[in-house]
Amino acid sequence: MGRAQQNAVVELLRIAPVTDQLAARFSAAGHSLYLVGGSVRDALLGRLGSDLDFTTDARPATVEAILRGWADAVWDTGIAFGTIGASKGGIQCEITTYRADRYDRVSRNPDVVFGDSIEGDLARRDFTVNAMAVQLPLRDHGRFVDPYGGMEALARRELDTPATPAESFADDPLRMLRAARFVSQLGFTVAPRVREAMVAMAGEIARITAERVGAELSKLMLGTNPRAGIELMVDTGLGGYVLPEVPAMRLEIDEHHQHKDVYTHSLTVLDQAIALERGEPDLVLRLAAVLHDIGKPATRRLEPSGGVSFHHHEVVGAKMVRKRLRALRYPSQVIEDVAQLVFLHLRFHGYGGGEWTDSAVRRYVTDAGALLPRLHKLVRADCTTRNRRKAAALQRTYDDLEQRIERIRAEEDLAAVRPDLDGNEIMSLLGLKPGPDVGRAWRYLKELRLDRGPLSREEAEAELRRWAEENLSQ
Repeated sequence: MGRAQQNAVVELLRIAPVTDQLAARFSAAGHSLYLVGGSVRDALLGRLGSDLDFTTDARPATVEAILRGWADAVWDTGIAFGTIGASKGGIQCEITTYRADRYDRVSRNPDVVFGDSIEGDLARRDFTVNAMAVQLPLRDHGRFVDPYGGMEALARRELDTPATPAESFADDPLRMLRAARFVSQLGFTVAPRVREAMVAMAGEIARITAERVGAELSKLMLGTNPRAGIELMVDTGLGGYVLPEVPAMRLEIDEHHQHKDVYTHSLTVLDQAIALERGEPDLVLRLAAVLHDIGKPATRRLEPSGGVSFHHHEVVGAKMVRKRLRALRYPSQVIEDVAQLVFLHLRFHGYGGGEWTDSAVRRYVTDAGALLPRLHKLVRADCTTRNRRKAAALQRTYDDLEQRIERIRAEEDLAAVRPDLDGNEIMSLLGLKPGPDVGRAWRYLKELRLDRGPLSREEAEAELRRWAEENLSQ
């Protein structure tokens, strides 16, 4: 027995109580049930989770009736596509009636057609590694169904399609982006004919809604090796439609001439940012890492000395990030967080050998806000020089900045830099009613707090009155 089969046995035995119960109910009703698709693939890889996919010859209404009284919960949000969901003992199940869909190949929307065989259902799957099934119950040594060589492809860690790639991608162009996602998530490569079809058909991704493209891109970015997924997108031309700013960076040589181009530098920053993660993958950090220099092509200037500069590329880049992520329908908080990291990623380079005043350190912390831990990682990852002494010096300098931040944090309340007087106190001292002048006074006191640190009550009141004399009309 090979490693894949051993993995599958272990994983399937783990879920056997639930699957055997479920299969017994389908069998009693005169229907077949198969574990299918990604669930079989993941079992063979030894990484089966608690979300399981099944397929059956039973129609959705029958599936729902079979599940009632057994499952902890049942839902029919996917019933238009023949899918009924259920949960049992912490395991999520999606049971879909055999499908034999037809696509109009103008939109991505299929005409949902129910099929009559497991082989026909597997034929419509995206990749051969996802076109395998195991007949249930497991205790009867469930039949393994693999009509398209999925097991062999899995052994090669290669993505190929049950039909020709051209047919598969014409049916659903999102499968091209899904290929890049599996390269990132699972460490697979794509078959030569799949790569050729992606090159020829990259523009077809425009048929897919921005929401679905963005969701697939996020899965790619959260994979084990997003660099490989991005490289596949860019090399096949797909990246020019999904994240066009990324392949555009291949045209620009970075100012230090330490990398082939800004694109390669950005991928290295992505790798290094991932190495600094602790715990779960961080979508915001990863997006910021790969996009932090997208403003460089638009700001590239040839200097009289013969060098290249990219002045204010962080400002331009932050605007570009907002535009692209909005187009991909990312949540507003993700957009703003990524854009702010891009905007701030160069700030540290003014720190020099520690010449910043405490005021500058406070502003760095305040401007980063809750993003400060991510900004620490992004700035450290942005050091990609091959000169070990220079790299070590940069890391020591950033160590010094972090130590200063912690020292000032211990002395002051950096987590919530606020004026020393609140709005009510400002109105009381100056005899003001709520309005713009109160806001102006509050902002002045906040700037003062950033510049000088905490003030005593007497100092804050004196400064406020001085400001009022100079700025408020009598």
